[in-house]
Amino acid sequence: MLTKAGVFLLNKLLLIKFTGRYFFKACRKEKKRSQNKTIIGGDTVHYEGILYRPPSEARSLILQITVGCRHNACTFCTMYKEKTFRLKSRTEIKAMIAEGLIQNPRAERIFLADGDALAVDTSLLLEILDQLYASFTCLQRVGIYGGPKDILAKTPEEFAALKAHGLTIVYLGVESGNSEVLNFVRKGVNPEQMINAGQKLRASGLIISCTVIIGLGGKALTQAHARDTARVISEIDPQYLGALTLMVEPEAPLYEVIQRGEFQLLDPWESLVELRSMLENLDVSRCIFRSNHASNYLPLRAALPEDRTSILKTLDRVLETSDPGELRPDYWRGF
Repeated sequence: MLTKAGVFLLNKLLLIKFTGRYFFKACRKEKKRSQNKTIIGGDTVHYEGILYRPPSEARSLILQITVGCRHNACTFCTMYKEKTFRLKSRTEIKAMIAEGLIQNPRAERIFLADGDALAVDTSLLLEILDQLYASFTCLQRVGIYGGPKDILAKTPEEFAALKAHGLTIVYLGVESGNSEVLNFVRKGVNPEQMINAGQKLRASGLIISCTVIIGLGGKALTQAHARDTARVISEIDPQYLGALTLMVEPEAPLYEVIQRGEFQLLDPWESLVELRSMLENLDVSRCIFRSNHASNYLPLRAALPEDRTSILKTLDRVLETSDPGELRPDYWRGF
């Protein structure tokens, strides 16, 4: 049986599935990482640093067309702090696609990394999409992370072209809909800009998957964060919504603020109260909600608005009993 220390170490590993094989990649510096390559199922796929992808892209072939995040200023995030943002060249991208064909020629889904892949010039993105669909004959879907500033920088016509060439889903990190919270964590946009970005994607016909972070306003702004985030998500009206719960690593700028006593984290029950308030105030037409990310205390799934009453009852029951056994232990959680 694993000790707590053993479970903690296991939780610090990223599990990614490629073509029926599983491999673990540690979230820390290691020799394999310094060599800028990852060995997968006997083949060499070249990546720079650690890769991150949405939970729903677990079965996808990941192609790293950019490195890092151009914004890279969010105070809660450490994902790309050790990377210098750059766009990969056409030569690098073509070589990576060739490697991907060797590794998984029958890939049905491809995810374009890193955190700011939508920053790539639209003409090059169209070339990439055309090459992917020409090369991977079973390909059905291509996903990408989209920062709000990069979305706002592209025209509706550009997004229409991207959709026509096979871009399928854009993952938008909303995080919060409260102006004070967004400014505090240096997201780089205000709530109205976030809404405009999401609505631009929606109007193009692309699938949108938004993420929000429970607890990002701390104790002081928990009510405003829940209320305003529900408003922004309702205005965007995404097809998918995922909730994460704030976990702050020592390397994050927010960690120092917490250590100074200037930001108070929510406890597990306060996090669930905030989540309940957010869900209660959502007004979406047809949205799949999930809180299955490893950071969350309580994994939930609901089709909104149909399942709203059911999911609120579940949260009420858990809050009423206040049984810690209902919650995911801290040593199983990971951001």
